[in-house]
Amino acid sequence: MTWQTKKLGEVCDVIAGQSPEGKYYNKICKGLPFYQGKKEFTEKFIGEPKIWTTRITKEAEKNDILMSVRAPVGPINFATQKICIGRGLAAIRTSKEIDVIFLFYFLKNFESEIIGNHGAVFNSINKKQIEEIQIPLPSLSIQTRIVKILDEAFAEIETAKKNAERNLRNAKELFESYLQEIFNSKGDEWEEKKLGDIFQIKPSKKEAKEKLKDNDLVSFLPMADLGISQKDVIAKQERKLKEVSGSYTYFANEDVLLAKITPCFENGKLGIVRNLKNGIGFGSSEYIVFRSKGEVVPDYLYYFLARNQFKKEGAKRMSGAVGHKRVSKGFIEESILLFPKSLTTQKQIVAKLDALSASTRKLEKNYQRKIDDLGELKKSVLKKAFEGEL
Repeated sequence: MTWQTKKLGEVCDVIAGQSPEGKYYNKICKGLPFYQGKKEFTEKFIGEPKIWTTRITKEAEKNDILMSVRAPVGPINFATQKICIGRGLAAIRTSKEIDVIFLFYFLKNFESEIIGNHGAVFNSINKKQIEEIQIPLPSLSIQTRIVKILDEAFAEIETAKKNAERNLRNAKELFESYLQEIFNSKGDEWEEKKLGDIFQIKPSKKEAKEKLKDNDLVSFLPMADLGISQKDVIAKQERKLKEVSGSYTYFANEDVLLAKITPCFENGKLGIVRNLKNGIGFGSSEYIVFRSKGEVVPDYLYYFLARNQFKKEGAKRMSGAVGHKRVSKGFIEESILLFPKSLTTQKQIVAKLDALSASTRKLEKNYQRKIDDLGELKKSVLKKAFEGEL
């Protein structure tokens, strides 16, 4: 199918954003809503404003297409009302020659050409470059037909995506519910004790010096390698003991590591270290290290710490600078663990949790793959639409 091609600037007006001075900004709804970039972008329509301005520089009208023109370059949304736009955005206003939703879908598809396959090609894009974008332009009747086909296809894809996302949430919630049941149900011969009483927290680095020489190799575990929903953690890096005996945290085989800094703590960076070189390991100073005193097996503690309830309570007890808060040492030491006295019973519970965790991860992986596939399907449909294959 042969369509004529036109430059975007021939069928649209492009309005480059310009930011007013900060002294004109407010949060009390005076003036026009002001958007600086894509921070409030959603799937299709821009979100509620956070800032207003009494000094109007460049305006976008309702139903104008807004494009992010500074990294990331290319994402688009619809304006839902008259707004003031800053230098991180451009507004695209269509003429009678082009259907605005047709253009929206085209720009969605064109975004991949702007960013390329390996990250951003442009840190920014200007008005002239936007106007130079080549648009395949069939008749308005064909544009309308293509929009109808895409709307219907995307509605079905979105329904399937929401179902997969709901199933993914349900799988996670089922496992979390079982965890809560285990740690809230006291059986015969069970005890309640503070973590600080049954675990050695932050073992002394002197132990490493006593066991090894300065030039002996030890395992090194950076924060990035501490898992999320992955119980066993194996440090792949090795360093000489004398190179890591400074500000790093010391641990040994079977110790439980928990990230204490947000957002690592809230995201559940947690694991049991195993197979360490010479049995000794070092890592980030932002780890909390738990070493069992013999009453509780490490795997049982792992699942206690993995609960969402524990993470939420710990997050409330954080202190420090925003974005770099740490969970309270007092909260960790004072947290109460309910556990069976029998190590055999603990291991039986762990075995059940291991099996359920493996099944849950398999379900999560399947649902996530489906969500990813639906995203790729959407891209494929868009591509076919503007190659004339619909």
